[in-house]
Amino acid sequence: MATLKDIKGRNIQFLDTDPVEYVGTWSSGPSLNAANREGGGSGTSTSAVNVGGYPYPMTSEQWNGSTWATFANMGTPRGKNASAGTYTNAIVGNGSTPGTPGIGIVNNVETWNGSSWSEIAEINSIRDSNAMSAGGTNTAVIYFGGNASPGVQALNEEWNGSSWVEKSDLNTARSYLTGMGTSTAALGVGGSTGTAVESWNGSSWSETTEVNTSRNYAAGSSVSSTSGLIFGGNPTLANTESWDGTAWTEVNDLGTGRHYLKGAGPNSTAALAFGGYTTTDVANSEEWSFPAITASISQEGQMWFNSTSSTLKVFGTAAGVPSGTWSSGGSLNTARGLNSGVGNATSGLVFAGYTNPGPGAEAETEEYDGSTWTERSDVNTARYYFSKGGIGTVTAALCVGGEPSSGVPGKQTEFWNGSSWTEVNATNSIKRKSGGAGTSTAGLVFSGVASGPAAPLKNNAESWDGTTWTEVGDLSSGRGEGAGAGIQTSAWYAGGEEPGNSAKTESWDGTAWTETGDLNTARYSLAATGADNSNGLVFGGTPPATGKTEVFNGTSWTELSDLSSSRAGLAPGASFGTVSSFAAGGYPPSTATEEWSIDATISTVTTS
Repeated sequence: MATLKDIKGRNIQFLDTDPVEYVGTWSSGPSLNAANREGGGSGTSTSAVNVGGYPYPMTSEQWNGSTWATFANMGTPRGKNASAGTYTNAIVGNGSTPGTPGIGIVNNVETWNGSSWSEIAEINSIRDSNAMSAGGTNTAVIYFGGNASPGVQALNEEWNGSSWVEKSDLNTARSYLTGMGTSTAALGVGGSTGTAVESWNGSSWSETTEVNTSRNYAAGSSVSSTSGLIFGGNPTLANTESWDGTAWTEVNDLGTGRHYLKGAGPNSTAALAFGGYTTTDVANSEEWSFPAITASISQEGQMWFNSTSSTLKVFGTAAGVPSGTWSSGGSLNTARGLNSGVGNATSGLVFAGYTNPGPGAEAETEEYDGSTWTERSDVNTARYYFSKGGIGTVTAALCVGGEPSSGVPGKQTEFWNGSSWTEVNATNSIKRKSGGAGTSTAGLVFSGVASGPAAPLKNNAESWDGTTWTEVGDLSSGRGEGAGAGIQTSAWYAGGEEPGNSAKTESWDGTAWTETGDLNTARYSLAATGADNSNGLVFGGTPPATGKTEVFNGTSWTELSDLSSSRAGLAPGASFGTVSSFAAGGYPPSTATEEWSIDATISTVTTS
C-alpha cells in the first residue's frame, strides 16, 4: 500500500466515505395541461413537443424548458402514434383514431412547421404502435415496426421529404418499441420482443446489445444512436438505462413508474419524460440532468484517503497514474480550425472557426452523436479566435467575442438554445483569442489579445450571470490563444503566447488567480476540458504543431497519450470532466475528429 509521501504532485483529501460518482438524476417538472398517454414525443429536454395520444386529443403541447403550452390542432386526432423532429419542425404519422364503431388505424402523416400542421404523402403501410427515429426531421426520418392486420410488423419506411420509400425490414417484427437516432443511424429498443435491440446503419438492421430489463410501452431520449436513455415501460416500470454505444447501464429510476409515456432529449445526459399511465392517465413530467459539481461528487483525477477503510483511492485513474486513449471519430462536414466546442465524445457541438480556401470566418454549427456530425443553425456572426474552452452544453452554450473575416474584433455574445443562436448582451471589452469556462448561465471568459496595430495582451476576466457580463479579478499576465476549462467559480488557464510560447497555468477560485504548475510542453492554440481547478486535460497546440496531451491534478501536469495527428486551433469537447472529450478540426483547416476516453472508476492506489 502506498503512503502519502509516496504520492507526488497530488492533492490528497481526507474523507470518511467515498464521494459518489457523477451520475444523472430525475427531478419533477411542470405537468402537461392535459393528462394523456400513448402519443408521440420529440425534441430536446428544453424544447419538446407532445403530439396525440389518448383520449384522442387533436391539440398538441410544446415545452420551452419551463412550461407546457397548447398549440394548433392536428388535422386528425390519433393515439398509438409516433413522432420525430424538433420544437418547430416535427412529423407525426399513423396511429389509431376513433372509428364507427371502435378504433380504426390510419396511415396519414402530418408535419409541423412551428405554426401549423399540414398533411403530406401517406405512408405505404398502415399501422400503429410503431416507432420513429427520434432525431429525424420533417424531411428525413425512418418509421419502423408496429401493429397492423394481420399482426406485428417488421416494416421500415424512410421519408425523404417528398415520398415514403420502403427500406430493409427489422430482423424481428415487433410493436410498442422505442426509437432513437436519425434516419441513417438509429436504434429500435425493446417492445413486444422484450429486451432485444436492433441498430440501423442507413441500409440494414443488426442485432446489438440487449437492454437489461424487458419492457414495452417505454420512452427514450436521443437523437443519437450511440448515446441515449430508455425509461419506464410495462409493467409500470421506473427504471432507466443509459446507452453509450456499446452497453446498457442501469442508472437512477424515474420518480413515478409508468408506461405509455413519451420522451424527448438529445442524448444520455439530458432528457424529458412526460405523460403516461399508472392506474390512470398522468400529466406529470420529469427532467433528467446531471448535478452541479460539488465536493461530494467524485471528479476525474481526484485522490483521497478514506479514513474508514484506511485506503488511498483515486477516481478516473489507474494505480494513481492517469490513463486514457484517443480514437478516430466521424469527420466534420466543414473543414475548419480556430473554432471551439462543447460536449463529450458521444454528444458534442462545434461552431464557427476559420477555413481556407473560402470566406475565412465560418458561421456553421455542427452537432455530434458519437459517429456523425450534422449541420445545425449558423451563428449570427461568422468568426474565429473567439473564447476557447467552451462555455455550456450541447443544448445551452455561449459563443463569445472573436474576429470576423474583415472588420474589428468584437464583444458579441451569442446564446445557443439547442436549435438556434440568439445575440445577447456583449462583453465589456473585446474578447479575442481568450479562454472560456462555465455554463450558459454562469460563464467566465479571461485573458486574450486586444485589437489594434500593437494587439496588446489582456489579462482581465469577465463573469456572466445569464444576462450581464461583469469584470472580475485579473490574471497575473495576459496571454493569447491559451486554453481554459472549469466552472465560473473554479477554473484554470494554461499555455498561450506572452509573446513567446508559454507553459504557465493559473488557477481561479472564484475570487483570485494563482499561478500553479507549468505545462510540460509550452504552446499556444491548444484545446482544453475539465471539471474545475482540480483537474483538466489539454491537447494539441503549436509551434511546432503537436499532438501532446497532458492531464492536470490541480497542481501539476502529466503527459498522456498523444493525438494521432499533430494540430493546433482545434475544438475541444469542453464539459464537466476529463473522462470523455473530443478534438475536432484544427489548423490548417481539418475535418478530423478524435475521441478521448478514460477509465472512470474508483481505484485503490497501490505501489509495486
